[in-house]
Amino acid sequence: MWNGAVLADSDDIVVIEGNRYFPLASIDGRYFESSDRHTTCYWKGQASYFDVVVDGERNPAAAWFYPTPLPAAEAVEDRVAFWHGVQVEP
Repeated sequence: MWNGAVLADSDDIVVIEGNRYFPLASIDGRYFESSDRHTTCYWKGQASYFDVVVDGERNPAAAWFYPTPLPAAEAVEDRVAFWHGVQVEP
């Protein structure tokens, strides 16, 4: 959740390094816009980001995913994780 909106909802969560990865299919696309930000993890590969936008408020790069994860990180394929104030509740 962020800014009162449920961004994703799923019981199919993968936890890696303390981050909870949701299936990409579980996100509510109304709240996500592509970001130009990219980072690289030595064992997961290159991450891409989404800005989260709710009621006109933008949370830049608040969600990330690995479009083509490295073999050791296949568990995060087609999944998205959150940070920057996004609340993940069990």
